[in-house]
Amino acid sequence: MSEEMYSVEQVADRLGLHVRTVRGYIRSGRLRAVRIGKQYRIARADLDALTGGAGPPRPGGRATVEVSSIVQVDGIDRSGADRLGTLLLAGANTNHTPGHPLRVQIVHDGERGRMKIVILGDAAATAELLQLLDAVLHGDNGLLGGEVPDA
Repeated sequence: MSEEMYSVEQVADRLGLHVRTVRGYIRSGRLRAVRIGKQYRIARADLDALTGGAGPPRPGGRATVEVSSIVQVDGIDRSGADRLGTLLLAGANTNHTPGHPLRVQIVHDGERGRMKIVILGDAAATAELLQLLDAVLHGDNGLLGGEVPDA
């Protein structure tokens, strides 16, 4: 299956830019293009990457879903937060969805004994990571000793 390709002129028209501006984007590496003879061709995916949009949905294409989750863990010390953070980052880096990485940010507030975890990514991969987190925190040998802190 061949991908839709655009000329520099077509990209300029679509974006409302001058042709020289589009060529400048290509030369600077901001827009990927393939040179065929004396002309550049830009793949639809590369144009979408430049504009930040996925373009119109293709027939038979699948919709994408991104989930954002914020988890707060109370009653956790620095060493526990470090261990948990390492485990979660390792779990996120073994994500099974190529092209859609799972992103995790972790902050520990030592004064309050509180940890915040922000997870962004594919719904299924996020659910797997949250299940891992739950098992580690609330399992028999979990960081919280199987007890849930008071809300």
